[in-house]
Amino acid sequence: MVLKGSRSQQKGITGLETAIVLIAFVVVASVFAFTILSAGVFSSEANKQTIHAGLKETRTGLRQAGSAFAFSGYVGSTRAVHKIVFVVQNSLAGEPVDLTPPYTWDDSGTDPDIVPSNTAATIVSYADENQRLSDVPWSTNFIGNNNGDTLLEDGEKAEITVWLMDRITGVDTALNNSIAYTDGSSANGGGATGLTSTDALVVKSTRFVLEMSPQTGSPLTIQRSVPPGLRAVMNMN
Repeated sequence: MVLKGSRSQQKGITGLETAIVLIAFVVVASVFAFTILSAGVFSSEANKQTIHAGLKETRTGLRQAGSAFAFSGYVGSTRAVHKIVFVVQNSLAGEPVDLTPPYTWDDSGTDPDIVPSNTAATIVSYADENQRLSDVPWSTNFIGNNNGDTLLEDGEKAEITVWLMDRITGVDTALNNSIAYTDGSSANGGGATGLTSTDALVVKSTRFVLEMSPQTGSPLTIQRSVPPGLRAVMNMN
């Protein structure tokens, strides 16, 4: 014999259990949904930061403006290239590029002269079929309109001089001993990151690659060949 009161009590309990299960399901679903949304927002923010960083990297860089020139002199009685000059400007009207130079020159004694107080953010490397120099001396001279600092900004141009050897300014480049290896002597202000006596001279028909790498952004690569006949000044374009 089944009592009616017992059936009503069982139905009440069953309904309560169902309600508890439904509430638990809603709570779990809510937590799960919040977790998914949070992960999505975090992922979206991370992607946004990555995109912005990529755009900044793309917009920060250098491009060459005009020709590249090689200058020669005599090491003893052997003629060789001692410096390479070219002009750069900011690419894509992008972020400023730090062109604080590690060297300068004054057409006195031996050039270039190291600047101990300067920390260069941009590195210039040189390579040819005989050697690779990972950090060669370079100096800069802003030309045309500029605001007087060492940041290359939109609309500005800077003339870059890459020094492969020391220039003995008191001797005409048409004469013997007008250039010398970079011996690193503090007496003449030179560094030792250019060509030394153990390196090969850059002579006629030498094919080389210069790479100018700013602190951020893409490097500027210049590939040229020294003309087959050396002159004091040579346009390599």
